[in-house]
Parts: sequence; structure tokens; C-alpha cells
Amino acid sequence: MTPEPTQVTTAAPESDLLDALQHEVAVFARRAEQTRLGGLGPARNSMDRAAYLLLSRLDQQGPTGVKALAAGMGIDSSTVTRQVAPLVDSGLVSRTADPEDGRAVVLQLSERGSDRLQEVRTSRRRLVSTLTTDWTEEERDSFCALLTRFNSAISRMQTNTGAIIPASLSPEPG
Repeated sequence: MTPEPTQVTTAAPESDLLDALQHEVAVFARRAEQTRLGGLGPARNSMDRAAYLLLSRLDQQGPTGVKALAAGMGIDSSTVTRQVAPLVDSGLVSRTADPEDGRAVVLQLSERGSDRLQEVRTSRRRLVSTLTTDWTEEERDSFCALLTRFNSAISRMQTNTGAIIPASLSPEPG
């Protein structure tokens, strides 16, 4: 009589992988916030994340209304207004009345803002280059593609209230 194969009970590999992935994401978030991944050289940590993302978005989109900017960034209009105020005060962003609706505001990256954004981008590019110096171009490309995909998945899951997990995907109570 042939003995029946014994079944070895082990943790599901997918579960282990997801545990490791969520842990690494948490570590990355903490380290990114602690170091602010602010670049190298004189521009290191010279621009906070909110300013950098706002200036980058204005650079990509061109002149943009507050509501459109907020929607594109997945944040509230009042948050954009509050975050953009010091950028206007420092001359990095210009604020003008919308020609189609005088009550609305159009934000635009100023020449000074464009120069400053380029300085910070160059500093941050140097930092990423240093951190990935022993990576191949394919590894950098793959990491960028996967991180972009991950960030896109988070964006898709956000609701108007800012919740990460929509109710339709939340575990059922109790």
C-alpha cells in the first residue's frame, strides 16, 4: 500500500508577500517623511512636499483654476487655497482673476517659480540617482512603473471624503 502524501501546512506565500509589501510601504513612507527625500546639495529640503507637488502640477498643466487643481491632485479646494497662498506671497505662483468668471481664480507658475522648481527637481534627481546608483536602467524603469501603478491604484480608491478604502471593498462588520 502506498502511503498518502503528507500535507505540509505553511503560511500562504501570497499572504507572506503582502505582509512584506505592506511593511516595506510603511517603512518607505516613514523614511520618506523623516528625510523628506528633499534632494542633495544647496536645494536639499528647501521645498516642502505640498509646494513641490503644487508647482509640479502647475508646470504640467499650465494656468489652472483652484477647483481644477484641487480635483487633479485629489485634495480639497480650501487646501489648495491655503497651500498656494505662501507660493503667491513668495512670487513662485501668480494668481489672477479667471477671464470667463471674475469670481474664480487662475493660478500660474511664475518664471521665478519655474526656476525654483527646476532647481529642486535637479536636487531631487541627484538624490534618486544616488539612492539607485547600483540599479540597472531596467530596474529603475520597473520601479518607477510599479510605483506609478501603485500610486494610481491608491488614487482610484480614494473617495470624495478622502477615505482610502471605499465602502464596497471594506470588510463586513462583525
